[in-house]
Amino acid sequence: MGNILNIGARSLLVNQKILETVGNNIANVNTPGYSRQTVIVQNVEGQFTGGGYYGNGVDITTVQRNYSDFLTKQATLMKSVAASDATRYDKLQQLESVFSGGTDGLGASVSDLLNSFSDIVSAPSDLTARAVALTSADEMAARFQTASNQLYQLRLGVSQELQTNVTTINNLATQIAKSNQEISRAMGSGHLPNDLLDQRDQLVSELNKYIQTTSIPSADGTVGIFVGGSQALVLGTTVSKLEVAPTNYSGDPNQSQLLINVGSSKYPINTSMLGGGEVAGLLRFKNEDLVNAGNLLGRMALAIGTRMNEQQALGLDLNGNPGTALFTLTSMPDGYPADTNTPPGTTLSLGVQSNPSGTTQLMASDYEVTFTSGTAGTIVRLSDGKATAFDFGATNPVKIDGLDIQQSATPATAGDHFLLKPFSTAAGSIATAFSSPRGLAMASPVTATAGTTNTGTLSVGDLTTRSVPVPPAVTLTFTGTSTYTRSDTGATVHTYTPGQPIEYTYPAVAPLAGWSLTLKGTPQVGDTFKVDTNPYPALNAGNAQAMLNLRDVAMFDGGPLTDGYAGLMAEIGIQVQSAKSASTVSGNIASSIEQQRASVSGVNLDEEAAKMLQYQQAYQASGKMMQLAQNIFDSLLQSLGR
Repeated sequence: MGNILNIGARSLLVNQKILETVGNNIANVNTPGYSRQTVIVQNVEGQFTGGGYYGNGVDITTVQRNYSDFLTKQATLMKSVAASDATRYDKLQQLESVFSGGTDGLGASVSDLLNSFSDIVSAPSDLTARAVALTSADEMAARFQTASNQLYQLRLGVSQELQTNVTTINNLATQIAKSNQEISRAMGSGHLPNDLLDQRDQLVSELNKYIQTTSIPSADGTVGIFVGGSQALVLGTTVSKLEVAPTNYSGDPNQSQLLINVGSSKYPINTSMLGGGEVAGLLRFKNEDLVNAGNLLGRMALAIGTRMNEQQALGLDLNGNPGTALFTLTSMPDGYPADTNTPPGTTLSLGVQSNPSGTTQLMASDYEVTFTSGTAGTIVRLSDGKATAFDFGATNPVKIDGLDIQQSATPATAGDHFLLKPFSTAAGSIATAFSSPRGLAMASPVTATAGTTNTGTLSVGDLTTRSVPVPPAVTLTFTGTSTYTRSDTGATVHTYTPGQPIEYTYPAVAPLAGWSLTLKGTPQVGDTFKVDTNPYPALNAGNAQAMLNLRDVAMFDGGPLTDGYAGLMAEIGIQVQSAKSASTVSGNIASSIEQQRASVSGVNLDEEAAKMLQYQQAYQASGKMMQLAQNIFDSLLQSLGR
């Protein structure tokens, strides 16, 4: 009778605890990170009698959470990757909105400016046509400045978001360290503290939204959290906090890196090792996508502004004076020295190559310079990793991709590094340099005039000014249908080929100077052509035509000048589509793995309701067993009383 009572009491208690656990599961069905719990029971060892072993009921072993370490880690990892891809895609969409198309876009303003010179070609002295051209120049410069400011605001927003995320990471790391301490203490009971483990797993999952981590458990129940491959963010109860800082080129405001504080020292975390998380996506966007977009925009502003200034300098304004710069452009920033350079250090200054112009060779990239001696080393183009050896001792300035890189008199120290950002200030600084339409140098400073007694079919195909001031007058005298002499070279006989340029500098060598004359037709003996200064600049629009012809100059990566903005939009668009695809794929994978994890750890209300009915009946049956034991006990007492 006593054994029946004990079995019933044990069964009643066990089923009560199971019902409590089922209720707890139902209550936490919507709790983030909660893992469904199951009571693990076992039978109590039976008691031996002459008739065999009789059972002694049931007892609780522990409360187990339904948990898959593999699926949890995979879900956390993919959540981190998806967060990185989604963050970058969102920022790239904002970047794409900066470079709009249509009539309000930057590309339209460039085309409008170049096309406006056609009206000046038709009416060189028309101040209204000149005013329209100057207004178009103002509008183009304003749109460059607007786009540059939008990039600055986007960069500023990303920087603030990085700071906020790093603060959140440090707070979560501190909470994980506290959870480690509580779990370690609770492990002394011999049972797993399920709720504490769920809370820590949820903290780790939230942390991975911001930065991808690797978790390594310890025997005492704590878990080590590592970032960037092997940097310990949390070890037991110790936290090494993160911070955002400038790169090793601290003068560069456009790029950032992540540092980890270990004791009194700070160590940089390689961005390429961060993996997923919003911070990785933000750093990639800021250090790569924004820098690339800024270089594309800056190259456009610098190339167009410089090339039009060069052409403006080859013309005469309405007052007959040589043209002054149409656009003001700030000087390129000097190379940013690495923080590790040896003082006092050398200085690297930058400029666009001239005569011939380097504007058609510019590449939208930053450059890293590494010295292996005081004057020699390697320049790496960061956009594609192409390395070029240099030696300022032999050539100063060094010429690369249309740029002149000049070293100061102070030599460098082997191991010194510099970051060159030639296009970082161009778009934000471009502006028209004067406000009077008369200042537009639309006239050519030279003219070519046929002799009044010519009998052949010679005519001017093209006359291009190479430099100002123009050289003294030169007369070409034809001694046959394919030969001529020049007044500047005496009796030397030159060969005439229709359509082939005749250069003032002869033989034609770079840098070219003076002018270039292309004739067409067939001359007769005694025919002449004279190239001289232009006596009527107000009636000439030769330089306006040269400005108009810039539309088709192969300026940007082999494409015409007017297609430069379209190429920029296409490159940004490709990045957006690529990021969208990556975000969609990683998001779908993360969702799929989370569903698999939830199928193991999540609470199914239908299943829990069925268990509740099952164990409710078991609980009632246990009560009946105890009631039966009580009745038997009462009967025994009554029998003994008789």
